[in-house]
Order: sequence, then C-alpha cells, then structure tokens
Amino acid sequence: MLRSSIRTLSRQNLIFASASLRAPRHSFSSSLGSSLIVSRFPHHPSRSLNPPPLSLSSSTANSLRFDRAMASNSDSPQSIYDFTVKDARGKDVDLSIYKGKVLMIVNVASQCGLTDSNYTELTQLYQKYKDQGLEILAFPCNQFGSQEPGNNEQIVEFACTRFKAEYPIFDKVEVNGKEAAPIYKFLKSSKGGLFGKWGIFGDDIQWNFGKFLVNKHGQVVDRYYPTTSPLSIEVNNPRIRNSRCSSSLRFSWDSHA
Repeated sequence: MLRSSIRTLSRQNLIFASASLRAPRHSFSSSLGSSLIVSRFPHHPSRSLNPPPLSLSSSTANSLRFDRAMASNSDSPQSIYDFTVKDARGKDVDLSIYKGKVLMIVNVASQCGLTDSNYTELTQLYQKYKDQGLEILAFPCNQFGSQEPGNNEQIVEFACTRFKAEYPIFDKVEVNGKEAAPIYKFLKSSKGGLFGKWGIFGDDIQWNFGKFLVNKHGQVVDRYYPTTSPLSIEVNNPRIRNSRCSSSLRFSWDSHA
C-alpha cells in the first residue's frame, strides 16, 4: 500500500513537471509578475496590474528643487533698483535712476524733536556731496506720534523753505506694520534692528529719522538709529567720504560694501 502511494505521487510530480516545461514562458512570467506587483501594493488591489510609479534619482530631484527655488527667488526684489515709488506729486519714480549713486534713505517728520537737527544736517550733507554721487531720499511718515500730519504739498514747502532741502521728498508712507511701503519692507529685511527680530522693536523703525545707507549697487549696507546725526555718519563712514566715482575710491567703496 505504501509503495503504491509513493509510486502514485512520483507519477503525479512527473506529470506536473512535464506540464510546467511545456507551458508558454509568457504565462509563467505574467503570473509571476502579477504576484510580485500584488505583493508590492497589498493595500491597493485596484493598482495590482499597473506598473509601479517611476521615481526620480536623487540628483534629478535636487536639480528640480533648485530650479523651483530659483524661480521663486527671481520674483523677489534683489536691490533698491527693483522698486518704483511715488513722489510728492503722486508720480511714479523708478529707483533705478539712482544707479551708481550712494543713497541715504530717511523717514522724515515736520513736528518732531529731531526735526531741526536732522533736516539741517541732511541739507549740509547733501550740499557737500551731491556732486560726488550722494543722493538723499526723504519719505514723510506720520506713524510716530502723528508728527507728520500735513499733506505732501505742505511737507515739501516746510522742508524746502525752512531747511533749503534740495533732495527729493516722496509721497507719505508707512514704514511699519502690514501697510508698510514695499521699499521699507525691503530695507528692514536687508538690515534688521540692533537686537534683530528678538529685540524690543524687532526689525521695525523706532522713530522719525531712521536712516539706511545704500551702496552704488543698490544694496543696503548700513542702518542708523533716529538719534544718529547725519554729519556723524559722514565722519564715521568711508562709504560717503569715498562717494566720488574715481577708480581708486570705487575700489575703497566696494571693499567695504
């Protein structure tokens, strides 16, 4: 009985093996491939007959991420020259007209305790260096103690009549908060406050007559507090003293920028 059973099993195995050898190759490959795919996607039976999704190599993925980052950065301003502002008459001014000049950008006010000293020294500084490549851009602001309440015409008349201001005075703006002018958002992001974002004021302008210094390439290189007098910046800063566009002075400027 036992020998008969063994002979029967052996005969069945031979028949099975023979059938397997005669079976078309693609049938075996197809069934094997399907079983492998099913095992790879146990929770998605509906996808069992589909090939697995293509995956990018790490180098290709990194390259795509880099391209996306560059594309997003291309829309953000790279210098002061990327901005257009309004002058006191409401006309657009493309700041790229100041390429090659050293700029001092100041938020001004007419009724502040710092008004007389700052306007006086700004005028002196401008008269001394305007022919050597210095430009002062004044932006009236009423955010600090409501000390610039007048309209643009009144502000310009006050500065030009009382302090002989010859530099451009622009449209009144806000310098802090959600409504801050885009140019001031750029200035503050380029040069933060004394204690950075974690200081008392963060990157915000503290008061009237905060000052930013911009080099000949449109990059913000220095920031000064409202209590810093314009003439002290002249004494301490070679970027203004060397504002003339000779080759030697340009090298001195670029080496500090």
